[in-house]
Amino acid sequence: GFYSLLPEHMLSPGDSVIDVKQFLLDAPETCFYTCYDLILHTKDGSTHQLEDYNEISEIADITAGGCSLEMVAATYDERSIRSHLRRVRELLSLSSLHVSLSTSLALQQESAQAKNADAGKTAHQELDGLNFMEDTTVALTNLLASAPAEIKCVDSIVFSSFNPPPSYRRLHGDLIYIDVVTLEGSKHCITGSSKSFYVNASNGSILDSRPLKQSHEASTLVGLLQKISAKFKKGFREILDRKASAHPFENVQALLPVTSWLGAHPVPEHRRDAARAEDSVVLSYGTELIGMQRDWNEELQSCREFPHANPQERILRGRALYKVTCDFVDAAVKGAVGVINRCIPPINPTDPECFHMYVHNNIFFSFAVDSDYEQISKDQKPDCQNGSGRSTPVPSPALGAKADSGVAPDSKTEESNSVLEGPTEAQIADSEQATYASANNDLKGTKSYQEADISGLYNLAMAIIDYRGHRVVAQSIIPGILQGDKSDSLLYGSVDNGKKISWNESFHAKVVEAAKRLHVKEHVVLDGSGNPVKLAATVECKGIVGSDDRHYILDLMRVTPRDSNYIGLQHRFCVLRPELVASFVEAESIKKSPTEKVPDAPTESNGSIAAASVEEHDKSDETPVSTPAESNDMTAEILFNPNVFTEYKLAGSPEEIEVDEALVKKVGSYLLDTVIPKFVQDLCSLDVSPMDGQTLTDVLHSNGINVRYLGKVAGMIKHLPHLWDLFSAEIIVRSAKHVVKDILRQSPDHNIAPAVAHFLNCFFGKVLAASSKGSTGSPQSKTQKVCFPVTLLLYSMARNQVNQLLQKRVNLHFPS
Repeated sequence: GFYSLLPEHMLSPGDSVIDVKQFLLDAPETCFYTCYDLILHTKDGSTHQLEDYNEISEIADITAGGCSLEMVAATYDERSIRSHLRRVRELLSLSSLHVSLSTSLALQQESAQAKNADAGKTAHQELDGLNFMEDTTVALTNLLASAPAEIKCVDSIVFSSFNPPPSYRRLHGDLIYIDVVTLEGSKHCITGSSKSFYVNASNGSILDSRPLKQSHEASTLVGLLQKISAKFKKGFREILDRKASAHPFENVQALLPVTSWLGAHPVPEHRRDAARAEDSVVLSYGTELIGMQRDWNEELQSCREFPHANPQERILRGRALYKVTCDFVDAAVKGAVGVINRCIPPINPTDPECFHMYVHNNIFFSFAVDSDYEQISKDQKPDCQNGSGRSTPVPSPALGAKADSGVAPDSKTEESNSVLEGPTEAQIADSEQATYASANNDLKGTKSYQEADISGLYNLAMAIIDYRGHRVVAQSIIPGILQGDKSDSLLYGSVDNGKKISWNESFHAKVVEAAKRLHVKEHVVLDGSGNPVKLAATVECKGIVGSDDRHYILDLMRVTPRDSNYIGLQHRFCVLRPELVASFVEAESIKKSPTEKVPDAPTESNGSIAAASVEEHDKSDETPVSTPAESNDMTAEILFNPNVFTEYKLAGSPEEIEVDEALVKKVGSYLLDTVIPKFVQDLCSLDVSPMDGQTLTDVLHSNGINVRYLGKVAGMIKHLPHLWDLFSAEIIVRSAKHVVKDILRQSPDHNIAPAVAHFLNCFFGKVLAASSKGSTGSPQSKTQKVCFPVTLLLYSMARNQVNQLLQKRVNLHFPS
């Protein structure tokens, strides 16, 4: 068939064919066409078949006008016909209009305001539900729009039990059989062939592939259903009209998965859906069918090797990287759920469960454990903490005692502590790898190296998934690392906490190039034998060459320098944020600029926050500014040694080490004396207005402030009730989160909901529940003992555990 593009869609020569197909997928007239070719007809009469990744300008010049695009039906195959069926199901459902993104409440408010304006009313009425935090009788669900009522077009569309087509029918092009029950009550068996859909003559349990009527045939499933069911035709038109009436932003696909933290109440009915049941079995914890595993690492690295010399090439490269990354995250989430649900076997089943590793769909899965809570938990055991078949690694008692003692902010003291009797370096390294902080820092470090984009230096795809109290780290697999193709694959860094440090000249050159962009200093460290090794990264990083001869760098837990305000073994992964490093480097380069005068940074004096005056700011604007080249040279001079304030031995003169430590301390002071006061000033002047915990965290990170400084910032805004409520709620909830995670880890599958409800009652309740005061011999108390394998939390115990985490994490105490 032929379809001309809508008038409001103007093609430009830089548009790609994928952009055109996406537009056609959103247009009501063509939204159900999925398998077709685009033919470009030019003014001179020539025709060109367009490929998906081509640009229009690469095929022909359309600036002269007189060009048209034609959609020509293509032949289906096994994959495209299943994709077509999935697309039809999406169109027949309004679930794409997510409740949390719906603007129906805003439209209702606009219509109400319009009515008031027409009636001549000038009084402003208070919006309903604004006092939901004070009035506990108002439900939170009133703040969300109700789910749209489904428009029924067909009773059911399911895969037929005649599938798969027999071999003799495949020779005639049969690909799939579909059973359809229309709203009129008639049942049809539809054959999906390589060229069309038609109603066959099957009746009962015998396949009859002959067409029932010659007129009951169409190139799309929607077109066929419109022919055989008048109610489907009417309902499908209503669905398209409803989607067209929605706000344009509601129909735009979200860049990130949309998640609603408020479940529907009352709980909607769970209806039969054979197609949904089949997908749950066929997909098998991944986005691809069984037997169709993707090589995530090769896809990612191939996309990074795309040319990116001009803006258009960078756009295509970015799109390809985004597509692969989104698919990887989706597969990693489903794989992590399978790991927690024990559907995927470990590759090291003889090791303790807390050290199990998994490989599924070419993704490597491992656990990261919240060791901060484990140190406080009273259920500690020497090796693994077992509960209902789940276990988590716990730091050894000696390590915990050393952490509690604390270490003074001095490198010599820290070095002496590292050789005290206690756990071996390998045990310390293992516990470090098994912390939430190391996983977070590794993800941030990987992102920093990816943004540096050094040619010849590669990173792994990585995702962190939190599910049922567990933190699962998912990574793509280095080629050959599991097969042991190369015994000498480690070229850079250390695997034994600095006892032996590998080094390679070509690898070091690539790391140095990345270090310059990340403001990391090239320095010398001593290995366990006292041999000096020159590094441009942390000691624990690992540079590996894969069987594909690519150079990979991983374990990037400390790309940014240590936080000098948190020194000690218990704070070994307290590092500064990249945003703070960038801000500090920019501020220092401006200070060193001989041609620009900068006003003094805001400082704290007598509890008040001073700011530069407007006159000084105006004067500074009049001074000449240094050129970009000079600024880049000055920023390149500011380099940080990532191994200062660590247990590793640094080579070089004491003066050089002292200079490196002084620079790191200067960044810590810059955070306390400049960044945080300026942030508080922005909060007070409403230049920054966080509305909830998520926006508060985002604005802290964008200013280079770690979440561990929440307590300090909260102490500076106690005089502002609206901010104090927001900060205190975020601090308490973040601490309670770790207690809930431990309960989830120890609860069996059938008791997760009662355990969470029990904790929430203890945490938010004001009095002890009457059911917990029953006699031990009552049936109710016996049921409680069965329901909760963990120790029953009392009202005071729940709050005391949260308070302990408050003091440990943000150094803030709330009254019990």
